Amino acid sequence: MTHLYFIRHGLSQLNTEGKVAGHTETPLTDEGKQQAQQAGKKAQNLGIEHIISSPLSRAYDTAKIIAKEIGYPIDKIEVNPLFIERYFGSMEAKPYNHDIDYDGIVDAEKAATLVARAEMAIRYLHSLPYDKILVVSHGSTGRALRHHLVEDKPFHFPQRFENADLVEWIIT
Repeated sequence: MTHLYFIRHGLSQLNTEGKVAGHTETPLTDEGKQQAQQAGKKAQNLGIEHIISSPLSRAYDTAKIIAKEIGYPIDKIEVNPLFIERYFGSMEAKPYNHDIDYDGIVDAEKAATLVARAEMAIRYLHSLPYDKILVVSHGSTGRALRHHLVEDKPFHFPQRFENADLVEWIIT
């Protein structure tokens, strides 16, 4: 049994502007850095053995701050593209609108593709020799992972992940 701890990155500049980030690089704000530090403090006694981060800087920077707080070597953070945010195509860096059908954006990654990628990510996590893993990633990716790990929470379940909010799932 693996304990998977998931954290969405700290608050980013595009988050504060209410814009879709997707694959667009956007730095953590000062508040986002503080959120990551607080998440690290909460994670200090969890016994995390391995940290995996999305390759996007807002997630990786969050992972580095958390690693420092828990005494995990920064150079041991695994950067893995399976955990990157959904690509929103022409909607990247545009104002976020909850009512937009992002699957209808021609050049955006489809939800089904993201959900399939999350299933691959879970298979990958199963292959690791660790019992307590922290994944630092993004909201859409978290919802896709949750879709596979929590029976009554489909991908489009309305509950979102707050910035730097720590959740725990058990992978059996």
